[in-house]
Amino acid sequence: MIDLLKIVCFGYIIGLNLQCGAQESQDLTTMEEPDVTIESENILISNTFTVYDFEKLSEVKSDIDGNSEVYRAAYEKLIRDADKALNEGPFSVMQKTQTAPSGNKHDYLSLAPYWWPDPDKADGLPWIRRDGEINPLTRGNNVDEPAKDKMIGNVKTLSLAYFFSDDNRYVEKVKELLSVWFVDEATRMNPNLNYAQGVPGSSEGRGFGVIEFAGISNIITAIEILELENQLDSSLGVPLRKWLGDYLDWLQTSELGLFEKTRKNNHGTLYDIQEVSLLLFFDKTAEAKAVLETVIENRISAQIEPDGSQPDELKRTKALTYSILNLSGLTKLAFLGRKKGVEVDLWNYESPTGDIQKAYAYLAPFLNEETIWPYQQLGSMENALERLRRMFVTAGSMLQIEAYCELEADSTDTTNIQKLLYPCNP
Repeated sequence: MIDLLKIVCFGYIIGLNLQCGAQESQDLTTMEEPDVTIESENILISNTFTVYDFEKLSEVKSDIDGNSEVYRAAYEKLIRDADKALNEGPFSVMQKTQTAPSGNKHDYLSLAPYWWPDPDKADGLPWIRRDGEINPLTRGNNVDEPAKDKMIGNVKTLSLAYFFSDDNRYVEKVKELLSVWFVDEATRMNPNLNYAQGVPGSSEGRGFGVIEFAGISNIITAIEILELENQLDSSLGVPLRKWLGDYLDWLQTSELGLFEKTRKNNHGTLYDIQEVSLLLFFDKTAEAKAVLETVIENRISAQIEPDGSQPDELKRTKALTYSILNLSGLTKLAFLGRKKGVEVDLWNYESPTGDIQKAYAYLAPFLNEETIWPYQQLGSMENALERLRRMFVTAGSMLQIEAYCELEADSTDTTNIQKLLYPCNP
């Protein structure tokens, strides 16, 4: 960690009056600003899996088969979680107690999490915003969001458990979960988010709700794993692809989808990940490349300041959490840009007005827990800092950045599934 801080701290934190160890005693006005660029060779990545590096996951699988201790704790935790998931679900939009304003229970329904009844109004309407504070009324079985999260989480766990273990028990459960949520006529979700993150008294649904399906990448990966092992026949595979295609069309053409695409903060970034991932899944490489070519202007330049800060995230009540969320998203887009046939190099793009590497340089000093985060951060700072460390390690794995990979040694969580998905062992 110390070497990484030496690389990045001087160049981009002077404006925050933060301190970087011994450097604080030097006359900053007489020092030349060092080059903080951390170049990453633009190695092209296989398209076997859309959102992961298939070769790296295959190496991890081989190490697990060889009884390597490196991944044992994380693998055993994955298997325990998968065994638990075997006895859960299936899940469906039909299980919620309320119905979307359309009157069709097949339509996904959720409520904006940070909105609350107005205490100054007899009926509480319209609800008012309290950023960072989750209203418990927006959770539970009256809406679809908790069941959707459980479905996606279990699909991810079970499909990865199958990939790493070859245990067919997990295959059948994955197929059941996918069939019930996406395919079966009696239980399937309609492929739209027209009624996501509504605000009582104000809106039936908002474009901001698109972020609730950021986990669609896990559905893509599950399908790819099943297809790779010839475990997905056409009776399920064809309608699954039809659903995802219809959802992609909704993202790209609906009023709410297009609204979300124009957001300048993490919402816009995570929209791009959904769109690009789905385009690559459908082998629409040229279209995915076209979207990624807009990221520099629409996301990086619009979101990152010359000092590397992300002002749209810093103004939130969970400023560190949202800074990590958005930068993680930009990093994922940089990873997708390295897919064969795409070849849009976002990581090595440099600009005096702000770029991804400057954003990492801005956050790096806070890996040292003695450096105080100067913005508001509701919730556990310890959890946010561990998430920050994990973001650096994940970026190191995805983009072959050794300095970031070295931070893996500082992690005490040996059971984190990210160790399997983003191996980083310098």
